[in-house]
Amino acid sequence: MLPTIAREDDAVVMIDQRKLPAREVYVRCKTAPEVARAIKTMVIRGAPAIGVAAAMGVALGMRKSQARGTQKFAAEFYKVCELMASTRPTAVNLFWAIERMKRSFGGAAEAGESVDQIKDRLDREAQAIHDEDLASCRAMGAFGAEVVPDNARILTHCNAGALATAGYGTALGVIRGAVEAGKRVTVVAGETRPFLQGARLTAWELVRDGIETTVITDSMAGAIMRQGTIDLVVVGADRIAANGDTANKIGTYTVAVLAREHNIPFYVAAPLSTIDLHTPDGQHIPIEERNAREVTHLAGSQLTPVGVGIRNPAFDVTPHHFIAGIITERGILRAPYTESLKRAFETEAVTTRT
Repeated sequence: MLPTIAREDDAVVMIDQRKLPAREVYVRCKTAPEVARAIKTMVIRGAPAIGVAAAMGVALGMRKSQARGTQKFAAEFYKVCELMASTRPTAVNLFWAIERMKRSFGGAAEAGESVDQIKDRLDREAQAIHDEDLASCRAMGAFGAEVVPDNARILTHCNAGALATAGYGTALGVIRGAVEAGKRVTVVAGETRPFLQGARLTAWELVRDGIETTVITDSMAGAIMRQGTIDLVVVGADRIAANGDTANKIGTYTVAVLAREHNIPFYVAAPLSTIDLHTPDGQHIPIEERNAREVTHLAGSQLTPVGVGIRNPAFDVTPHHFIAGIITERGILRAPYTESLKRAFETEAVTTRT
């Protein structure tokens, strides 16, 4: 399996997704600030992967702390959590993972554990977040395979694969799950300007897996659908509001509208950690605005004239009524999402207590 991110004794190691597909380079982050910088500069990206990276960054930072007393250690811990939380605003998995690390820390403090014991506990929690994400992706793949017909032609946008998770993927996990179930599929990957996650990353992953893949420019999606050559759309998500409105990479909303026009089912694949019941709807999801240079330049070459205005929102929001189903590790959730999403968390709570 493609190694997206791993914790080693003195570092968090991750594949540099900015260099793909030309070069497979791994970055060793030896400090918490280096992990935070890797998240912010998109060395690692994808909502679940960002959450894993943040958790490992917190654990790494505290492992290297020189504090001997719990009070000073606690002050450093919360400072590192703030650093991780400041990296990217949209992907809720980032904040979910940080909150898990805080709960783990709080439990250790209540138990009166020593600094060394707390360090061990934080390491275990970060690794658990990694391992649970991988298990969730495989479960999503199995559930999602049910909605994929044999000989399906699947359109996806951005990269929601192994690179965006601890491994296997969400949307690409559905594709992999269908293949493992014996179904034949072909994939159409939108290039996903301006960072080209589809052209660079999704295509790279699927070609490695031997899955037939065609890259199209983002503006081709409607024409391809009109030709009758797409059977379903599967995408990932960075945050899903309580009513099912879904934030994903910019351009996803356009794909959803086109899919509705052409009667093509549009599915979202995401773990429960991507669902934010505290955000009522898509209008309340913060949308990250990234550096204009991502739009004005490509591989160092300038594309636009000096002085022109630039917009670069990294995400858009697809309203819930465009979504045929949300594929999670608990099954496929259907409308009305205000009920099904809430019920999924109630089921999770019961399972955890059991």
